[in-house]
Amino acid sequence: MSADDPLPAGRGDRPVTLAAVIGAHGVTGEVRLKVFADDLSAYRQFNGGALTLKSVWNGSNGAIARFAEIADRNAAEALRGTELTVPRSALPALDEGEYYHVDLIGLAVATDAGELVGTVAAVENFGAGDILEIERPDGRRFMVSVSQAVIGDPITLAAELAD
Repeated sequence: MSADDPLPAGRGDRPVTLAAVIGAHGVTGEVRLKVFADDLSAYRQFNGGALTLKSVWNGSNGAIARFAEIADRNAAEALRGTELTVPRSALPALDEGEYYHVDLIGLAVATDAGELVGTVAAVENFGAGDILEIERPDGRRFMVSVSQAVIGDPITLAAELAD
């Protein structure tokens, strides 16, 4: 997918998780976050406008954030486990050859001969690059490195990888 390609049908408003609340910080309503984005401060509204980011900074145990709607520690603790999402359409445009994981989930996967193999069920990264988890029609799953796949719609695998 490239910056010039339109989003796959129905994916523009798909929520994308940028962070998750992992606990409270202090007594005035700040929360500790596990962040999955490069820069969370570029976004102000999360979860369909339910949370408004006032500030975010790096703490000793990860990011710390303050939301306008959260005034005390009890309210902050109640958010534990909450994912912070934005619509896919709010994410920055991509350069040629780049993709967001969320855009790959659900895409069809075919061999280079055009034979349907399955769909992308998940995208993982264990440190050496992105891995596609592909679910076959019978429910069995297998993984393949993104470097062995051609990202497109559908995703194409060399025939020997699909066996």
